Amino acid sequence: MHHANHYYGHAHVLARYCGLDDTDPPRLHGYLQHGWNIGDGLAPDHSYVPGVPSFLWSERTRRRAWSLGRRQGYVIGSPFAYLLAMEPLSPDEKREGTIWYPFHGWEGQHVLGDHDALMAEIRRVEDGPVTVCLYWQEYRNAKLRTRYERAGFRVICHGYRGGWWKDLDPAFLYRQLGELRKHKRVASNRLCSAVFYGALAGCEPAVYGDPMQLEGETSAFGGQARILREWAALHGPSVDVAVALRIAVDELGADRLLPPAELRRLLGWPLPTSVEDAELTGVLTR
Repeated sequence: MHHANHYYGHAHVLARYCGLDDTDPPRLHGYLQHGWNIGDGLAPDHSYVPGVPSFLWSERTRRRAWSLGRRQGYVIGSPFAYLLAMEPLSPDEKREGTIWYPFHGWEGQHVLGDHDALMAEIRRVEDGPVTVCLYWQEYRNAKLRTRYERAGFRVICHGYRGGWWKDLDPAFLYRQLGELRKHKRVASNRLCSAVFYGALAGCEPAVYGDPMQLEGETSAFGGQARILREWAALHGPSVDVAVALRIAVDELGADRLLPPAELRRLLGWPLPTSVEDAELTGVLTR
């Protein structure tokens, strides 16, 4: 199993959906897309074995992967969409304010930008309480975290994504979904997975502010310019919610989720060993 399959507890969520032990998911026989991107669904900094299948979130991503020569791609939908299917929204949920995700760096690259200017813009746009969710790398920066807190924001972190089978956090997506359900809006200064998750979870999405830069950032697959061009409808302090939801369903593959039995077979996971398990995962038909 590629270690990135465990990021954000993705394999754990899929194991639960398949009726397996979600504290110790089986080996996933392929590469699982772990974040929204405008390429073939896989991280460009990782090495991949030719011929090993990729499990992708959307048909659009699969077509891009095919055009780039990755022919063993299967559309299964995103783990977040599976989690939401297991933890459905309720019309009685009370929402307030905005959860804001500043563009973040990662272990190999830090983000460069003017956070003070971003805070000021958030304050100008948002008219309710704001929760700022920092990536763990930025959250560990006490000075940066304190700056957001002193600006009047509630500051949180969903947790560590895990890496190389260490510091795994199966509850990451659960915490993220829990926060999204509390907020009326979701926003970021770059279009990202969190914005799509929020739209799917019933938030009003927005993308605005200085997009910032990564150290040594390159414009892979067209970069930010292509994102602004192709997903223009999702940019701005206020966007059409119905359009945003339709795009989120497409990008997250929320309409392409597989039945548990089919997903098990595709991922190379064990099949049911009892009648009860078979009925649970839809292997038996009446």
